[in-house]
Amino acid sequence: MADRRLKVFYTVARLLSFTKAAESLHMTQPAVTFQVRQLEEHFDTRLFDRTHNRVTLTDVGVVVYEVAERIFEHYDEMERRVREMTGEMGGSLNIGASMTVAENMLPALLGQFRKKHPDLNVRLKVGNSESIVSMVEHNVIDLAIVEGSISNKNLLVEACRDDELVVIMPPDHPLAKNETLTVDQLMPYQFICREEGSGTREAIFNYLIEQGYPDGWTVCMELGSPEAIKGAVEAGMGLSVMSKSGIAKELKLDMLVSVPLDPPLLRGFSFVRQRHKFRLPAMEALLTFARAFCSKQS
Repeated sequence: MADRRLKVFYTVARLLSFTKAAESLHMTQPAVTFQVRQLEEHFDTRLFDRTHNRVTLTDVGVVVYEVAERIFEHYDEMERRVREMTGEMGGSLNIGASMTVAENMLPALLGQFRKKHPDLNVRLKVGNSESIVSMVEHNVIDLAIVEGSISNKNLLVEACRDDELVVIMPPDHPLAKNETLTVDQLMPYQFICREEGSGTREAIFNYLIEQGYPDGWTVCMELGSPEAIKGAVEAGMGLSVMSKSGIAKELKLDMLVSVPLDPPLLRGFSFVRQRHKFRLPAMEALLTFARAFCSKQS
C-alpha cells in the first residue's frame, strides 16, 4: 500500500547500499536504481551522494528517511491492528537462531509452540550469530534468537534469558576436580574455540579482556559448531568454554566434566527483529510464547 518508490528508497537508506537493498527486496539493482531516481525526480533533488563506491544520504535524503520511518511505523500499526481485528492466524514464519540456541533451547520451545498452533508453519535457519543477524537485516527471516551484542540501531533487541558458560574438559583432566577455575589457571592449557562471528566466541574473548588478558587464550583449533568442539575436547585436544545447557548429555554419560568460571561468565540470549517489520499475529503469538518459555527457563 505504501509508495513503492518510498519503500525502495527507505531500504537503500537503511542499508546504505543499492546492492544489499536489491537483495533484501528481491529486485535487480537497476530496478532499485530506477525507483530511487523516480523519487528524486518527484522531489527534483538528489537524495543520495554516490562517491568513491560509497552511498550517503544528502541533507534532503535524511529528512525523507526520517519521515518515511514514521510512515512505515503507522503502516505497521495499521497492518497489525487490522490483522488482530480479523483474527488472522496461519501461514508461515521464518525464524533464525545461533547454533547454541538452536541446539539447546529451540527444540523444546518450538515443539511446545507447534502443539498450540499446529496450522502455523515455522521455518528455521541456523548459523553463527553474525550470519543470523545479517538475515534479519536483509529481511530473510522474521525473528532471530541469538547470543552476543547487537549494534544495529535499526533492529529491535529484546533480552530473552541468561546463559552460563562453563569450562569443559575430559573427566581425567588435571583441572577436572576443581570447584571453580580462574583465567589464570586456564592460561597454560590449549583452547578450542568457535569461528569468527560466533556469539559464544565474542562472549569468551570479552571476558578474557575483562580479566586482564587482552591477547586472549592460546587457540589450538577453531571449529564451526558446538558438537564439533565437544568431540575435540572429549578426544583430549584441548579445553573449551561453552553453554552449560549444551552439555547435559555428555555430563550424564561422564564423557565430559564442566567447571564454572570464577567470576562466573554469563551472557544473554536475545530476540532480534526489524524495527519496522510488519508484525503479523503469528509473529506476536510466537514472541509472546517465547517470552513466557524463557521466563520459566530462567
